[in-house]
Amino acid sequence: MSQDKQEVIRKKSRIPDFKSYAEEAEFWDTHDITEFEDETHPVDVRFVKPCSESVQVLFDPDTNRKLEQFAMAVGIDKSVLIHNWIMERLKEQGNMPPRTAL
Repeated sequence: MSQDKQEVIRKKSRIPDFKSYAEEAEFWDTHDITEFEDETHPVDVRFVKPCSESVQVLFDPDTNRKLEQFAMAVGIDKSVLIHNWIMERLKEQGNMPPRTAL
């Protein structure tokens, strides 16, 4: 039997379609995932190590205001702006692997 026909024959899930998070929460409050093990399948999960250290950098008030305005103009937090600029500079210098997104 072809895979397409197998997809059509597959039975409907016993887990209902939920209209809200509250409805879903109520369902899972009264059910256990092990009741539906036959409807599950393994997935690959990748965990990314979070940033582990921070550094405090002091700026004069005028520079700080300019950084805040620039960050606001591009729609990101000031700390993300500063992080991105430093990572770009280190990459330019050849001291860092390719940049990963925050």
